[in-house]
Amino acid sequence: MRSAPVRLVVADDERMVRTALRVILDAEPDLEVVGEASDGAEAVSVVRELRPDVVLMDVRMPGIDGIRATERVLASVERPPRIVVVTTFENDSHVYDALRAGAAGFLLKRAAAEDLVDAVRLVARSDSLLFPAALRGLAAAYGPPGPGARAPWVARLTEREAEVLRLMATGLTNAEIAARLRVGAATAKTHVAAVLAKTGARDRTQAVIAAYESGFITPDPSRWAPPPG
Repeated sequence: MRSAPVRLVVADDERMVRTALRVILDAEPDLEVVGEASDGAEAVSVVRELRPDVVLMDVRMPGIDGIRATERVLASVERPPRIVVVTTFENDSHVYDALRAGAAGFLLKRAAAEDLVDAVRLVARSDSLLFPAALRGLAAAYGPPGPGARAPWVARLTEREAEVLRLMATGLTNAEIAARLRVGAATAKTHVAAVLAKTGARDRTQAVIAAYESGFITPDPSRWAPPPG
């Protein structure tokens, strides 16, 4: 029995962009665009009404932009969708702000159709991190200027959980983490869940941002902090 398609909402102030995204996504049997929005306020309303699984949110829109819209959706929807911000420029402070606000990842508007489709599927599975190298670059450009005061959760990580968080920051899936650590898939999933709980993160992206913001991980991998204990 085939599972239900991933339901999407596309929010962008340019009609041509919305149409192009709908054509690409609706061509896939496992994806379905169920709604559109032309600005942030409408995006919040449409998401509340339709309860999609994933939202493609333009980061720059008139009135309420994608950052504020992301915050409002995540704060007001009981089981919020995964939000992917869409942007013209990769090295954009607005993108980093949107990720800090709770977006699960970001995409460039010039991305190839197959990359767009793959990214939506990945985010819907919630199993990995979109473009970890790009997030590292954003953290270097717009995050704290250096290792900040350690957050209380850092001391609560076990040595294995600290290792798992570093592997999450490289974009590894649960299965890949399990293979790297030579543990079972269920064990790796348990460690990831523990990391999310201790960092207070909604998803992997938020956990990795928390790691950068606390200084536990720096944008330069050669300077990553040793595990606690």
